[in-house]
Amino acid sequence: MRRNDTVPTTRKVQGGIFLPKPQNAITIAVSSRVLFNMDKEQQIYEQKGMEDYLKYQIEHEMEPFAPGPAFSFVKALEAVNTRLRELYPESEELFDVVLMTNSHAHAGLRLINTINHHQLFIERFCMTGGNSPIGYLKAYHTNLYLSADPMKVREALEEGIAAATMFNPPEKRTEVSETQLRVAFDGDAVLFSDESERIFKAHGLDKFFEHEKTHENTLLDHGPLKGFLESLGKLQKKFYAKDQRLDCPIRTYLVTARSAASSGTRALKTLRSWGLETDEALFLAGAPKGPMLEKIRPHIFFDDQMFHVEGASQLGTVAAHVPYGVAQKLLQQKPARENTKDFSAATN
Repeated sequence: MRRNDTVPTTRKVQGGIFLPKPQNAITIAVSSRVLFNMDKEQQIYEQKGMEDYLKYQIEHEMEPFAPGPAFSFVKALEAVNTRLRELYPESEELFDVVLMTNSHAHAGLRLINTINHHQLFIERFCMTGGNSPIGYLKAYHTNLYLSADPMKVREALEEGIAAATMFNPPEKRTEVSETQLRVAFDGDAVLFSDESERIFKAHGLDKFFEHEKTHENTLLDHGPLKGFLESLGKLQKKFYAKDQRLDCPIRTYLVTARSAASSGTRALKTLRSWGLETDEALFLAGAPKGPMLEKIRPHIFFDDQMFHVEGASQLGTVAAHVPYGVAQKLLQQKPARENTKDFSAATN
């Protein structure tokens, strides 16, 4: 069989833009409740049940949803894809957004109408009818899953899928770039394991600094979002190869409460050993992250501690919670504020 007779490597859709195969793409799965504002619909579901929820959706299917907390992030992904297609017209190394919803298919028309209204390029839908999305996430080789349901996020993390919980957008949201995707990561229990965090929780700040100094040449194990940073770095290198490092539409940040001199060495050496880098690294030595994030203006910031997520949100940053590591177990034993506040002076 000649090459031209084989199944094409890409599938054309309207306008001639192709969809990459899942195994080649960087797949971002977003729930409908984080892509769009569905608070009213969720309230109907919780108070009146599924049938009234479906009835309301059908009656209002020509009314588009307003943007939700992940909307600007998804738009930025599309901006990166536009640049990639200009430089690599045949490449399948692109962001591919999959809309995940536990709604029944009856509610699908309103979602389709909303996507068309906002001119989003989302062709893949999974409407699970109340079933868990985890199997579908695996089938799509998902690189990142964003949801408003913390239970589903924990389930994804347990299966080795990078995931985070998103919340209602801040009332006064910081304006973000429309041409450059900016992603900010916490360090411990996000990019790295929670090893150092465990030392602090068990033995205090002095032992933590002692442990980091002793082990500064011992690499940290990977955390749940290391793979996503790796995926971003892979796309960045495609722009660098075209001599566009200074005009790269992806920019990454490490924003950690670690101190540079006393505990930053190990973090940077670990990233280097992985062949990864962030464009900027901010070691805040326990200072609040919100003011720095306000300057960075990321489309999304990932942190494992709600104290930092809330602090960022209060200053207008869209922040997502990664429920991973020892801090989550301690949250079940102590009030969240009490638990996270004391650790902010050490790491994360």
